[in-house]
Amino acid sequence: MKLSTRIALSVTVLVPLLVLAAGLLLLGLVHRDLLRQQDDLLRARAAAVLPSARTLLAADARNRPKAEQNQQRKVLDGALDSGVRLTGADGAVRLAVGPQPAESVPLPAAGGGPATVRDAGRAWRVLAVPVNGANRGTLWLVEPSTAVDPQVKAVRRRVLLVALLAAPVAGLLAFGLAGRATGSLRRLSGRAAALDPRTGAGSLEHHRSGVTEVDELAAALSLLLARYDEQAARTAQALDTARSFSSAASHELRTPLTAMRTNLDVLAAHPGLDAAERAEIVSELAADHARLEDVLSALRSLAVGDLVELSAFAALDLGDLVEAAAAEAVRRHPEAAVEVEAASGVRVFGWEAGLRILLANLLGNAAVHGRTGGGPARIAVRLRAGRSGSAVLTVDDSGPGVPPAERTAVFQRFHRRPGSPGSGLGLTLVAQQVALHRGTVAVTEGPGGAGSRFEVRLPLLRPEAPTLVLPARRDWISG
Repeated sequence: MKLSTRIALSVTVLVPLLVLAAGLLLLGLVHRDLLRQQDDLLRARAAAVLPSARTLLAADARNRPKAEQNQQRKVLDGALDSGVRLTGADGAVRLAVGPQPAESVPLPAAGGGPATVRDAGRAWRVLAVPVNGANRGTLWLVEPSTAVDPQVKAVRRRVLLVALLAAPVAGLLAFGLAGRATGSLRRLSGRAAALDPRTGAGSLEHHRSGVTEVDELAAALSLLLARYDEQAARTAQALDTARSFSSAASHELRTPLTAMRTNLDVLAAHPGLDAAERAEIVSELAADHARLEDVLSALRSLAVGDLVELSAFAALDLGDLVEAAAAEAVRRHPEAAVEVEAASGVRVFGWEAGLRILLANLLGNAAVHGRTGGGPARIAVRLRAGRSGSAVLTVDDSGPGVPPAERTAVFQRFHRRPGSPGSGLGLTLVAQQVALHRGTVAVTEGPGGAGSRFEVRLPLLRPEAPTLVLPARRDWISG
């Protein structure tokens, strides 16, 4: 059922009910006003009749029949069409004329105001007035309550007539107005139905209709479509990352796997190899196995970095991470001399796992390539807060350094120096994490022109500024 039809039917039912409810309230008010008018009329007639009633009681006390009859006529003339009942101080009825309840029906006491009395299914409005003076008594003026019924019935008929007329008229008006009010909703529904899934949220053109609910619905649809587009893009990127991971892994692992298979064939074909040759082959197998692990671990880290969400980022103390990374580097490379100087309170908004990857690869690269003359590597790690609102991290080593022509290429995938034992992805991971954190990384000569320096700058945490916006395109594993 259409919304406009629902609205029209609801109004068709609701309006007559409201008219009837208002009519019932009106009937009650009209009935009360009519009773008030009737009571006022009884009081006026009581005031007019009271002197004659007092005279009648006095005449009755003196046994003056003629005067009593004259007073009865005056009482009847003053009461007009109201019923009159007069009793003396002894309670005996002195006068009872006009329409009124039976004498057996108790009437209200004097001084209490008008009251309703019922007798044999009929209702009477009764006003009791005390007769004061030398001869006391009580005067009752009575009128049927049904005197107001014709006017109440007339109002009731008019209310029912208005309710009957209001139902179809209200329904027709509501149907027309509802159809017009829901026109913008129908147009929005048509545009939504005609959307091309390939174009996404951009094809939902909506101009403000002036109807708040419709405009809010259009905004919600646009937001929903935008989120759908975002998730579709992330899904496509995830699939692209998976394909690239598979391609890169198969390409880079082919050589070590081939070498391992050759060495295993040699061991199987020559069980009588001497211990020195066997140890050399086993050593080569272990080296190839370590390279396989490095490549797979690095590719996995690249894939995770390409797919990380902003929800994984939080406020971090970079100094704590630097201290932990230096301790891990010393454990992995006990021959290297590592010096750390990390300022306290250097906080960034970052991905903890990603920053650990960045630090581990920077320090691992320095430990492997920072040797000179066959001696152990000497590594100096410094962390400070720069004046430009950045955290500045430098890693210096005492190795041969990086030639200027290669200072950009070292961050490319699978770039390795001749004879390097690494996977060629360590500095690529550094560049990826720097980009994710909206920072910069540069390679220069070390202090005094010897060795190399890797300098990383990351934005400091600023509570008043937006936290972070991840790069729109992340293709470190697929690019």
